[in-house]
Amino acid sequence: MISGIVANGHPIITIPFRIPNRADFPIEFIEFVVDTGFTDELCLPPEAVALLNLPFRYDMRANLADNSQVMLPLHKAIIIWNGEERETRVFATGRRPLVGTALLDSHELVIQFTEGGLVTIDEL
Repeated sequence: MISGIVANGHPIITIPFRIPNRADFPIEFIEFVVDTGFTDELCLPPEAVALLNLPFRYDMRANLADNSQVMLPLHKAIIIWNGEERETRVFATGRRPLVGTALLDSHELVIQFTEGGLVTIDEL
């Protein structure tokens, strides 16, 4: 199970990232907002992607909420999800880290929408 809390009206979870070639601190913990309107896996601000040195894959066309299309840089990351390493897609865009519904596939998301409420993600 993955758990978090509601803070400032946003469901927040922490995702551990495996940082390759970094012996001093191979895991980085990053707080993400769960965004059910985002249908891919993860978004990170470009500055965070650069700091983590995530490998670039390619530029990918993305549809935005206003139905416009943009090209966004897509990177690869290794995260710890439900206690297991998993390769995931990370878009370098925006100002805040987002978890999308593709990462929540085959999971149950429960959010107690009150300040300090629990956020839980369980495998189905």
